[in-house]
Amino acid sequence: MRFVKGHGTENDFVVLPDLDGELDPDLVRRLCDRRAGLGADGVLAVVTTPDGYFMDYRNADGSLAQMCGNGIRVFARVLVHTGLASPGEMVIGTRSGPKRVCVPADGGDIRVEMGSPQRLSDAVVSIGPDSWTAAGWSMGNPHLVVSDVGSLDRLDLGRAPVIDPADAFPDGVNVEFIERVGPAHLRMRVHERGSGETRSCGTGACAVAVATMAALAERVPYLVDVPGGCLAVEWRSDGQVTLSGPAVLVACGELDPAVIHSRTA
Repeated sequence: MRFVKGHGTENDFVVLPDLDGELDPDLVRRLCDRRAGLGADGVLAVVTTPDGYFMDYRNADGSLAQMCGNGIRVFARVLVHTGLASPGEMVIGTRSGPKRVCVPADGGDIRVEMGSPQRLSDAVVSIGPDSWTAAGWSMGNPHLVVSDVGSLDRLDLGRAPVIDPADAFPDGVNVEFIERVGPAHLRMRVHERGSGETRSCGTGACAVAVATMAALAERVPYLVDVPGGCLAVEWRSDGQVTLSGPAVLVACGELDPAVIHSRTA
């Protein structure tokens, strides 16, 4: 079975362009293992449908995710790289609905129409003795945005933040912490459900930009710095959010059949 390894602002994925059958959670966990596998924040499988291609995405722990802003850019780049699609505009199916993606022929940044954000319930987020009220937003998947943490560098995101009320997000939630760099410019760290702290989160970048714009009653293009690079977010007058950023393919090859068919105890 072929694989392609790629990343979007260092949020990295294993892409399976020709998976035969359903994406198995156990296989996902083994592929994402950074010591015994290929290492990744998640796995993307290319599923052919009558309407085109569907992105079957699972987090590193094998759990399902509705949407992935960095992943869909890598997914689109793989479609072009493997000859499954031509450069230009394409529509990719996801669990949060179809997304229009533009892949330039020159290999530049990929733009994704992420859909309209939806307001979710707020919750209290705690790390050790520190607690903050976080704004809930959905970008196809749930986010809690904490905007008043001070210095991001002091945060310990080695463990998942505690959410109160605990049952507010029964399927888990991504938590973003932001600090302002300048006008329409944010810096972000994120703890992703099912993956832990990652170097970037595309839907999270959209969520923090939207949350900030909503609080300031503005609609201007935003830059969001993440540990792995920088993403550009727009919240258009028609309600659509667009995400632009790089998608880099770093390796391709064949998976060992023993890895594909084995099962962990």
